[in-house]
Amino acid sequence: MSTTAAPASSKAAAKPTITAAVAQWAAGLKFEQLSQDAVYQAKRFLLDSIGCALGGYQQHDVMIALEVLNEIAGPSGATVIGSGRQMDVMSASLANALMIRCMDYNDIYWKQDPSHPSDIFPAAMAAGERAGSDGRELIVGLVLGHEFEMRLCEAAFPGIRERGWHHATLTAFVSPIVAGRMLCLSAEQIQHAIGISASARATLGAVTAGKLTMMKNTVDPMATQSGVLAALLAEKGYTGPEHVIDGKEGLVHCFGPEWKLNILTDGLGDSWRITQCGMKAFPTEALTHTPISAVLALVKDHDLKPNDIARVHIRTTARATDILSDPSKYDPHTKETADHSLPYVIAAAIAERQVTPLQFTQAKIMDPVIRAQLSKIAVAADPEIEKVFPALQRVIVRIHTIDGREYTTQLDYPKGDPRNPLTDKEVEEKFEALAEPVMSREARRRAMDAIWNLEKQPSVTALMKLFKADRALTAGGH
Repeated sequence: MSTTAAPASSKAAAKPTITAAVAQWAAGLKFEQLSQDAVYQAKRFLLDSIGCALGGYQQHDVMIALEVLNEIAGPSGATVIGSGRQMDVMSASLANALMIRCMDYNDIYWKQDPSHPSDIFPAAMAAGERAGSDGRELIVGLVLGHEFEMRLCEAAFPGIRERGWHHATLTAFVSPIVAGRMLCLSAEQIQHAIGISASARATLGAVTAGKLTMMKNTVDPMATQSGVLAALLAEKGYTGPEHVIDGKEGLVHCFGPEWKLNILTDGLGDSWRITQCGMKAFPTEALTHTPISAVLALVKDHDLKPNDIARVHIRTTARATDILSDPSKYDPHTKETADHSLPYVIAAAIAERQVTPLQFTQAKIMDPVIRAQLSKIAVAADPEIEKVFPALQRVIVRIHTIDGREYTTQLDYPKGDPRNPLTDKEVEEKFEALAEPVMSREARRRAMDAIWNLEKQPSVTALMKLFKADRALTAGGH
């Protein structure tokens, strides 16, 4: 008995795990291997993310979090965007990720699962500061986070969001890869870091279901922080389960039913996922972007005023109907619910002909002109649209006017999609608008110039110091 069992056991033990292959590749990745376009896109997404962070620095939820971190965080290690304060690397990664995320305005990728890979940037920043890295190394970390976050989004059929889990669950697998590589850990240490972080954190989809709270934008930053802690532990010899993805009671076993794990490793280095990621033109949930774009086009092309409109019919995916149009979304009272409310963002588009951070102040959320539009908006799932998602984010919008006119348009993807990207000028304009309240023109220009020349920066710490606000926050922020 024992002689026949031993070879099978040895064979099972010898079978390489997915995390081993991923860790090996990540540990060996060098700047010189990156494509020119991957480097360029890393700069674009960093500029966009720092703008989002400086906008986030002005938000109430960030102010609460920074107040807590100012009390409990260690005094050194990494730089906090906005305040410029030095904190321990875990606290800085949480603070910076929350700032990037809190306005729901940073990047977006949606294949099977949605994600915002730039939420992981602060793991690269904080670990890069601790390691004394330069701009070239930071670019490697930025690209690495997008690579595996996006691949994980593609690997589950259906996505874990459809099974009731939040994509921060996936970020907990990826952030330790980024932090570990930036700390120059060995492949074995990175593999342990993945096991440490991923086995300890899975996020319920409740944070984006129904009435939303500040946690909606906090769970992914917490998963980024988890990866930094895991990398620090692994650096000192702490171990984690190697089979956390493909072994007993790992990701695949627990989350089922179908995974295409080859997606995580096939063609690594042949192309770069960061070149396929989208950037948000609106500070709202991703599936609102195509409807917003379509409605704004109809309203502006036909010069429709709020009082002209009797009814707006929106045909979209089942998940958009479920996530964005439940009863709570027709009566939003918080920014978190409003930016995930398809009725609200369409109402704002009709009333104000724009959807920017200005439309998510408390005064605007309760504005009677905007709220008068909410009951006009009907959202329905369309099976034919469902068939082409996520390759297309199609919507069909029909507007009926009081005097009997009818206008219809179909749009397959929004502004900001890789097939219709924001221009560099538009990325800069977005940065300027978000940073201007807290950063002088000279400071904004220095930050932008440094990011556009990121590969020439000698120090991540010196770079991070350029993102300090030099204008005082107004009372109450935005």
